[in-house]
Amino acid sequence: MIIVGAGIIGLACAWRLSQRGVAVRVFDAREAACEASWAAAGMLAPGGEIETPSVLATAALASRAEYPEFVRELAEESGCPIDFRPCGAMEVAYDENEAFILELKSARQATIGVRSEPCQYEGRTARFYPDDALVDPRDVTRALLEACRRRGVTLHQQEPVLSVSPSGTSIQTTKGEYSGQGVLLAAGAWSSALLPALLPPDLLPRTMPVRGHLMSWNLAPGLLETILRHGHTYLAQRTSGLLIAGATTEHVGFDRTIDASAVADLRARASALLPVLEHHLPAEQWIGFRPGVDAEGPAVGRLPGTSLWTAFGHYRNGILLAPETARRITASYSSQSYSSQ
Repeated sequence: MIIVGAGIIGLACAWRLSQRGVAVRVFDAREAACEASWAAAGMLAPGGEIETPSVLATAALASRAEYPEFVRELAEESGCPIDFRPCGAMEVAYDENEAFILELKSARQATIGVRSEPCQYEGRTARFYPDDALVDPRDVTRALLEACRRRGVTLHQQEPVLSVSPSGTSIQTTKGEYSGQGVLLAAGAWSSALLPALLPPDLLPRTMPVRGHLMSWNLAPGLLETILRHGHTYLAQRTSGLLIAGATTEHVGFDRTIDASAVADLRARASALLPVLEHHLPAEQWIGFRPGVDAEGPAVGRLPGTSLWTAFGHYRNGILLAPETARRITASYSSQSYSSQ
């Protein structure tokens, strides 16, 4: 199997496939896991993302349930520690109207299995989501790279893929052509540009980058025991003490420029949510390109009649959905392989 894209999705699929004895090559235009997976805060938070029944909701809840075992097995096989905390999340309302909206949201979520309970935060109405969690994506991708290495996965970094054959049996890179038993396209926001030109344009959703600014502070560990959210603002602290705030949502293409006004707005929102941040200077600001898609959820599976699989368009939920995406791709590839024998 050839995998295009060495982010958390591509690497998780490579690991699971290699466990099944599949020979895997992974290609990336840059260094592995240096784009959206590197930039992400690492929230595993159906409570902040899922409200109504959908294919995405089902996958998100399944993947969250898989995470403890996924992390345990990956850490054991790779020998790499992974900062994973089932810490829950608190969503805050600033006024009565927001409190009413939050109550309606939680009632809808309860019907699909997203648990929450009323609580207070600094005298304000809030909901606590006990099943939300936090993981360090850089720990996960570091462990995936080591586990893949131990399993014999071949990694081609700094080797951009130029095209994928419509049959899904070969790719063309800047260094040559490679053939395999199948191709998995998992290149995040860049995936559409690599889709075979001969495929009907309406067969798969179009991907696009959605830029997000994040920032961090180096603070004492234990300052924030849970994820803290208000609207589109969130705060999450790693075990090390690194506290991350996010995020903006910008449709500006692949512009990597740090926007000073966006950073200032994010800092103001973060400080309003956790006032102690007003007295500390941020340690770092960065951006990431979420893999947006013009569909209700990611494109995960095999294109009928081809050996081309897709796993892209996870938008804000790539870290959360990695275990379930890898499970689905591995099951699909294995069943196809067996049926062709």
